[in-house]
Amino acid sequence: MLSGIQERLNVFLKYKNLLLNLVSRDIKVRYRRSVLGLLWTVLNPLLMMIVITIVFSTLFNQNIPNFPIYYLSGSLIFSFNSETTSNALYSIIGNSSLMKKVYIPKYLFPLAKVVSGLVNLGFSLIAMFAVMIVLNVEFQPTLLLLPIPVFFTFLFSTGLGMILAAATVFFRDIAHFYGVFVLAWTYFTPIFYPETILPPTVMSIMKFNPMYHFVSYSRQLVLFGTFPGLRETFICFIIGASFFVVGLYVFYKKQDRFVLYI
Repeated sequence: MLSGIQERLNVFLKYKNLLLNLVSRDIKVRYRRSVLGLLWTVLNPLLMMIVITIVFSTLFNQNIPNFPIYYLSGSLIFSFNSETTSNALYSIIGNSSLMKKVYIPKYLFPLAKVVSGLVNLGFSLIAMFAVMIVLNVEFQPTLLLLPIPVFFTFLFSTGLGMILAAATVFFRDIAHFYGVFVLAWTYFTPIFYPETILPPTVMSIMKFNPMYHFVSYSRQLVLFGTFPGLRETFICFIIGASFFVVGLYVFYKKQDRFVLYI
């Protein structure tokens, strides 16, 4: 078993430059012919924050202290997952011509989508920090621990992305269904509304929502200045690691049949 892990690690290190090139390509393609380019990764969450703040904080009278930061601290984590998994979903199909020409470890394609999303998240966090400065929101020492929920979400998104990428090769309808699922998932996660408005029965179901745990973890660090604790850290790690391992397993079991369907 250890020799197998070592072998796969050596393969990954061998192709690490290719992974970086794939990530660079994704970012360049996304902002090709765009005047503002990467600046959109900062502007987009700011513009969405303004819209959501007007709608939910003003029109719907939701009295949440520091609502813009409340929204951003949850939205950026959730958007990282939804964006990367939606892109990973098409990663195998979209690179079918390349895979037919040369040998490339196939897992690099969905992984590249997640890593490029991680880069975008880094720029988007700049927007949140800027808003915190403008609104005079205190920078909590726990902000230094923000990489922890980002890492857990990265593991979760990578595993889920690989499952979706493999499944979409065989069942193209998944691509259409997932868009609807993400929309429902957005509303089922307390991003722009407080979880306190939910009845106990709904909250008991909410505990099975992985993004609820990641969003809550991030929000406690950014806005409330508290460490979620070892129990919540363990739950987030188990969710992320479990999806990562299952995603790798499913992908490796199915990857040899990809060529027959792409």
